[in-house]
Amino acid sequence: MPLQVSDYSWQQTRTAVFISVPLRGVSVRDADVFCTENYLKVNCPPFLFEVFLYAPIDDESSKAKIGNDTIVFTLHKKEAAMWETLSLSGVDKEMMQRIREKSILQAQESAKEAMEAKAGARREDQKYTLNVMMKIEEEERKRIEDMKENERIKATKELEAWKERQRKTEEHKIIQREEKLYQQEKQIEEERKKLKHKGLTRNSVSRNLVTKGRNSENIFFEKLKEDSIPAPRSVGNIKINFTPRVFPTALRESQVAEEEEWLHKQAEARRAMNTDIPELCDLTEEEKNPEWLKDKGNKLFATENYLAAINAYNLAIRLNNKIPLLYLNRAACHLKLKNLHKAIEDSSKALELLTPPVADNANARMKAHVRRGTAFCQLELYVEGLQDYEAALKIDPSNKIVQNDAEKIRNIIQGTELKS
Repeated sequence: MPLQVSDYSWQQTRTAVFISVPLRGVSVRDADVFCTENYLKVNCPPFLFEVFLYAPIDDESSKAKIGNDTIVFTLHKKEAAMWETLSLSGVDKEMMQRIREKSILQAQESAKEAMEAKAGARREDQKYTLNVMMKIEEEERKRIEDMKENERIKATKELEAWKERQRKTEEHKIIQREEKLYQQEKQIEEERKKLKHKGLTRNSVSRNLVTKGRNSENIFFEKLKEDSIPAPRSVGNIKINFTPRVFPTALRESQVAEEEEWLHKQAEARRAMNTDIPELCDLTEEEKNPEWLKDKGNKLFATENYLAAINAYNLAIRLNNKIPLLYLNRAACHLKLKNLHKAIEDSSKALELLTPPVADNANARMKAHVRRGTAFCQLELYVEGLQDYEAALKIDPSNKIVQNDAEKIRNIIQGTELKS
């Protein structure tokens, strides 16, 4: 049984009640204080202090101070008045129980309301924080867009200025060329006048000699006449060289239409240059040439620097995406780096560009099928890989290496060879 504390003291004013409860050895950690508008309880084992207040108090603004073996309560009255006693008189056990239960319910409702209010405040804080973050992100997005727009305007102005400089340079070259042509024409005209004047002089001499009579004709007149006749043309041979055929195929076996289409596609591919690359202005003239970049990638591949080779092929493809050998060589790099799906993708793109199938692109088509077939086999897609190897053998039936690899794939498919 707890020990009821009865030696407490209390004082009051019209607005507040002050209660001093002595509890030996009391501490904040051990004391359990429960207070509502009509009920006050302190449980500090083995002590118990309980009072049923005379009138309602404001439990939210009331305070309790623990220290020096004493708890001092400052209870603020709801109505300013002097109390006759601290606790109600004539309270039986049943009424005490009802007040306790009512106080507990009030405390629970107050705690629930406080929790809901706290949750609402938290939601409002989160909403405010979200709005602030959205505003910050919107401002940042707008700042980035403005920066991009400014850079675009700047780049456009620089491009226009470069075009203007190019135009002026071309105009200056044209003017210089026209001046040079004019000087050449003037020089030719002067030479023509000199020749004409020389011819007139010779004619006048001839007429003077004729007026002297026929008897005056002599060997000198004959010599002058011979000098006025132009010399005959010199004899020589003219050698004519015919352009050799690109495809040395007999006409009865030739696919003329396909060969001409392939030549046309190759010519178009060499002309298809993409100049809309932002970093193009930072490149040298060599680095703007896809063929130079292809040779650079081949040299890097030979030194087993596959990533650098891929970078070279990537830039070449950005400059000209119509050259099939760029995709074919990049597929070889991806195959070395085990980027199998990319190797399949590049090999397929190379085969797409190596059309129509003619003798000139047969070797490249065979390599593309072998590389794609190898990638399929490393992905354990042996049926697809065998199809590519068989397509390569149709192009080059005498290739022993491809024949042996195709036979190994057939054995794996038939289950006669364990996968390594």
